[in-house]
Amino acid sequence: MNSTEAARGHRKQRVGKVISNKMAKTIVVRVERRFPHAKLRKVMTAYKKLYAHDEKSEAKVGDRVRIEETRPLSKIKRWRLMEVVEHSRGVEPVAAE
Repeated sequence: MNSTEAARGHRKQRVGKVISNKMAKTIVVRVERRFPHAKLRKVMTAYKKLYAHDEKSEAKVGDRVRIEETRPLSKIKRWRLMEVVEHSRGVEPVAAE
């Protein structure tokens, strides 16, 4: 751990899927959270859309990315892109029969 990481302290990190990259230097990431329901004990899945700063515009729609909490960058951006975990394969062609 270098000095800048130590100065920042512990910041939340999330892994999610990019659902939009149409804005300049901004991506929208859908983060999944699984938890048991309080009364029913059924495993529920909740999703949240988080806006993240992508300085180099390297993330594409469908990519799995790791984002980290940061200072407010705009009215809705509170996260920044750390890395692209897995690139999407894009749309696979349908075989003609």
